[in-house]
Amino acid sequence: MTPAESELRRTLGLGDAVVVGLGSMIGAGVFAALAPAARAAGSGLLLALAVAAAVAYCNAMSSARLAARYPASGGTYVYGRERLGEFWGYLAGWSFVVGKTASCAAMALTVGAYVWPEQAHVVAVAAVVALTAVNYGGIQKSAWLTRVIVAVVLAVLASVVVVCLGSARAGTERLDVGLSGGPGGILQAAGLLFFAFAGYARVATLGEEVRDPRRTIPRAVPLALGFTLAVYGCVAVAVLSVLGPSGLGQATAPLADAVRAAGLPGLAPVVRVGAAVAALGSLLALILGVSRTTLAMARDRHLPRVLAAVHPRSRVPHRAELAVGAVVAVLAATVDVRGAIGFSSFGVLAYYAVANASAWTLDPSRASLVVPTLGLVGCVVLAFSLPAVSVVVGVGVLAVGVVAYGVRGQQVPR
Repeated sequence: MTPAESELRRTLGLGDAVVVGLGSMIGAGVFAALAPAARAAGSGLLLALAVAAAVAYCNAMSSARLAARYPASGGTYVYGRERLGEFWGYLAGWSFVVGKTASCAAMALTVGAYVWPEQAHVVAVAAVVALTAVNYGGIQKSAWLTRVIVAVVLAVLASVVVVCLGSARAGTERLDVGLSGGPGGILQAAGLLFFAFAGYARVATLGEEVRDPRRTIPRAVPLALGFTLAVYGCVAVAVLSVLGPSGLGQATAPLADAVRAAGLPGLAPVVRVGAAVAALGSLLALILGVSRTTLAMARDRHLPRVLAAVHPRSRVPHRAELAVGAVVAVLAATVDVRGAIGFSSFGVLAYYAVANASAWTLDPSRASLVVPTLGLVGCVVLAFSLPAVSVVVGVGVLAVGVVAYGVRGQQVPR
């Protein structure tokens, strides 16, 4: 295979890249993450949202600078390898692939839970198979479907905001920012909310498929993140104004519960459909990102070399996509992995810690070091503020990755 035949096709413009980022972030997280975050932070929920946004912004800026310098598939796996050494790139890739594979299964089960709760596993497997087929057909098909999903989800979220803020039950007194959850609770809530923001890396992991990546990616990442922050802020304020921190913390389906409390229960089924569509969007983007990182790691033989193949017609990493789809389908059929969201947050924060450390090496000037330093510290603090089980499992999985790296180093000649 010639070098040109092993490369992916650059077809995504600025609008496509922004939409892929939005599809990754404005997903099931906003429908599910607010309640556990409210339980942890109490009246400090909006402050926790601001903390998560600040860390996400630092990570986004570091990722954008690195993606412009290294416009190849793999994201932080590539950046860590090029700036810090092979081990750190591998550790970032390992954190991303393992954590996000679990997230894929969680999103698939979320689809099943909203569409047909009694057969959630069956629906989840069907969703994985369908979206893997869409990705297999080429990146443009994925980008088109993402546009549709983003449009539907934004319409649902806009309806929730309008209904809640226009309700007679909405009260500004419920928006008072306090510290009832304590500093630890606010940091834990920020770590949980970070799960909903993490999708902007999907733009960077698709760097090999973006036109003029040195110009497009640094513009697409902050645009997608800024729009998402505005949407999440509006949704959080609207839901809090109706339910308050205590009611939001006890909600099982917070947005559906909010529209019921606002006096429009007929909108609740629409919100459920929106949540299912949002989970589909997250799953689509997750499969895209995991398969591209798998491709990059397979090229360097950290994963089986057979997964590095690129389809001669559609120019997608078809074997990596099929492998990721198969693993996720098995998990979705056999395991309830919704509890793995905490671990996924830990893995994603570890991934971005490597990204910030990599960006720290780009420019020695003091001004250029501020953002990656804040991002690195923020990632570490939020990671270890997560629930203890998530931290223990996360550290254990990273340790398994380190052992695998050591075993590989003994078997593969340098």
